[in-house]
Amino acid sequence: MGAFLGVLFHAIGGFGAGSFYIPFKQVKKWSWESSWLILGLSAWLVVPFIAAWLTIPNLWQVLMQPDSAVKGWTYCFGLLWGIGGLTFGLSMRYLGVSLGMTIALGLCTAFGTLIPPIFKGTFTNLLQSGSGMITLWGIVICLVGIAVVGLAGARKEKETETASDDEFSLYKGLIVAILSGILSACFAFGLEAGTPIADLAFAQGASDLFKNNAVLVWILWGGMTTNGIYCLYLNRKNKTSSDYQNSATPLSKNYLWAALGGLTWYLQFFFYGMGTTFLGENLEFASWSIHMAFIIFFSNLWGIIYKEWVGASKQTMWILALGLTIVMVSILMIGLANTISH
Repeated sequence: MGAFLGVLFHAIGGFGAGSFYIPFKQVKKWSWESSWLILGLSAWLVVPFIAAWLTIPNLWQVLMQPDSAVKGWTYCFGLLWGIGGLTFGLSMRYLGVSLGMTIALGLCTAFGTLIPPIFKGTFTNLLQSGSGMITLWGIVICLVGIAVVGLAGARKEKETETASDDEFSLYKGLIVAILSGILSACFAFGLEAGTPIADLAFAQGASDLFKNNAVLVWILWGGMTTNGIYCLYLNRKNKTSSDYQNSATPLSKNYLWAALGGLTWYLQFFFYGMGTTFLGENLEFASWSIHMAFIIFFSNLWGIIYKEWVGASKQTMWILALGLTIVMVSILMIGLANTISH
């Protein structure tokens, strides 16, 4: 039952991550950087603090009491994760949407899942247990599924002639995608670094389900710093600072839709923290793979609903269906591994 609930919460979180762009697309006549800054203020500053305040007793004490090294590393991993998110867009610029997304998300999945147990010295324990081996094979299958989805996307771009070769650069793209994959995985490292904060939240009376909400505050402060500085830089460079009070745009609706996109985005990690709790301490590291897999699954479903695959051949659609099926099989494997005691 615990494994089922863990996967279910990750599914809800993945749905949020794969769906946040739907309300974000409703923002009209604003530059990307202005829209993204308001989304970020909601997703990385306001909503996380409110969620933590509602679920963590003595929140400010929990946030400030831990050792400065714990807070510093958690915040720094958030900074690096924020850079990873920004370079993610560049990887798609140089490699195309499908190839760039596949490489970046594939590496993010692999690094975010495997590095924490390697760093903690528990990786060899996985090789000596049935549940650990099933989990590792599930991760491998997840990466295969991501690659198949990427293949379908690459075929779709070619068939619909949406790919542009003007800025295509395999060399630059691979470097940026690898950098993005590594840095984006820093969110998982931040959760590991912030374990003492979660432990303190639990000691103060927070539910085991919500103790990670305190850690999220520090990580997302880091992500907000990176993205905020970059957005303000673009506002100045592109002379778009007037967006925030431009009466020629639907101001109220823009603020509302951008903030709603931020709320939707934040839900991924709210439920991510709950999912890791139910998967159990031994296989908690596998949460990152499940999280990334659900993001890929739901984002591609939205792509189908919004007719982004119109013009693709039936063979390409079958390849996409195969890839999504493989991803779902990997999720089930990792979830079921938790039910095996040895």
